[in-house]
Amino acid sequence: MSMQDGNPQNGSPAVPPASTPAPRKPLRASISPITLTEAAAERVRSILAKGDGSVKGLKVSVAPKGCSGNSYVLDYAKEIGPHDEVVEDKGVTIIIDPKAALFIFGTEIDYVQEKLKAGFVFKNPNEKGRCGCGESFTV
Repeated sequence: MSMQDGNPQNGSPAVPPASTPAPRKPLRASISPITLTEAAAERVRSILAKGDGSVKGLKVSVAPKGCSGNSYVLDYAKEIGPHDEVVEDKGVTIIIDPKAALFIFGTEIDYVQEKLKAGFVFKNPNEKGRCGCGESFTV
C-alpha cells in the first residue's frame, strides 16, 4: 500500500496524487491588435511582391501630422525592431511601431477603390475625431 492510499495502521488521511498544474492562459488578449480586410491583404501582397525581397512586411506607425494631430503611416519594413509588435493576418506580416500600438489597437485596414481615388482606409475604434480632409485623426 502506498502513502497516497493512507496508512491504515495509524489512520492518517490519504494524500491526494500529485497533479500537473493547469496550463496558464496567455497574458496577451487573443484579439489581434490590427487586422486587414481581404482587399487590403491582397493589395499589400501585390505591393510587397514587387519589392526587392529584403522587405519583412508592412510597417504601420503613427506620426504627428495634420490638423487633428496624428496621421497613419504605412511603409516597407526592412527590419523588425526589438519592441515592434508583429502580427500575421491573411498571409501578410504587419509590423507595428511600439509608439503607435496604443493609438491603433483594434484597427481594421481596408483597401477601397473608387472612380476617382484608391487607397487604404483605417477603421479605428479609438478615434475621437478626424479632420475634414481625412488625413489626420485624434484619439
